[in-house]
Amino acid sequence: MKRAYLDWNATAPLRPEAREAMIAAMDVVGNPSSVHAEGRAAKGLMERARAQVASALGADGADVIFVSGATEAAALACAGRGLRAGPVEHDAVAAWVDPVLGVDAAGQVSVEVPGETALQAANSETGVIQDLPQGLAVVDATQAFGKIPFAFSWAGCTAALVSAHKLGGPKGIGALVVKRGTDLQAQLKGGGQEMGRRAGTENIIGIAGFGAAAEAAQRDLEQGVWDEVEKLRNVLENIVADGARETIFVGNAARRLPNTSCFAMTGWKGETQVMQMDLAGFAVSAGSACSSGKLRPSGVLQAMGHDEETARSAIRVSLGPTVTRDDVERFAAAWLKRCEKHRGRSA
Repeated sequence: MKRAYLDWNATAPLRPEAREAMIAAMDVVGNPSSVHAEGRAAKGLMERARAQVASALGADGADVIFVSGATEAAALACAGRGLRAGPVEHDAVAAWVDPVLGVDAAGQVSVEVPGETALQAANSETGVIQDLPQGLAVVDATQAFGKIPFAFSWAGCTAALVSAHKLGGPKGIGALVVKRGTDLQAQLKGGGQEMGRRAGTENIIGIAGFGAAAEAAQRDLEQGVWDEVEKLRNVLENIVADGARETIFVGNAARRLPNTSCFAMTGWKGETQVMQMDLAGFAVSAGSACSSGKLRPSGVLQAMGHDEETARSAIRVSLGPTVTRDDVERFAAAWLKRCEKHRGRSA
């Protein structure tokens, strides 16, 4: 069976550039906190990667804090700040904020006081891109970074969080970018690493892979790679819409990530669709990967005004640069075939 990976928002395949950088970093034996030659070599590798990530993010290297991923970055950015947000944020941010802000049918959050607000740049489930007002306390750029233009310098926020594995880097490494002079409550204490903001010996191998992936992702973005991905996403939605006209496409009236399609066939549970498509050779998901298996309707879709049954019936298909038109057409045909069986049973 020829499989097709269509779950890039959960994690992107490791880029060759990241793999090569990580293999090379395995031979660097020093601790970057050590002052001898081996330690300085490790420190140099880490700072090169920091510069790569900063450049891709439109930030200064001194503003980049390496952490274990976007979840830790969210804790570091949001803890103790009493921030507000809408009910469409990823669980990593939602754990630290008060979800009281309104959301319209297009998935846009109504920001009242930017300096007291955490806001995602793009939603992982629907792909909906937010209009980011200046002065936000925290921007979750995890899904946006590498797929659409985003720069910390023009976002005008205090902090932004990103994760390497969403753009083809390794899992277990991410970054928080902070405006200079921002007071953070360190969540991991001990050593003085990352200028005292995140203790613990740095993950040199992961950091090297992150830097290489960020550089490659920025190059892809500049070369229009994601414009081609968007064309494939549109092909997918057109085929599905033609074959099953009652399909509900979520967020398609708003600006979306170029690779993301969230759609629902009411009454056909999303988890069932995911399992059936997996058996057919396609990897897709029902909502955010971090909340999969919780068997609950999508809170994001409900916040946008969809009823519970529809929210339980949605799947997310997220594409990437290595996905082909053949992959998309085969998936659409397989989905429509099983959709027809579902409709027959329902009738």
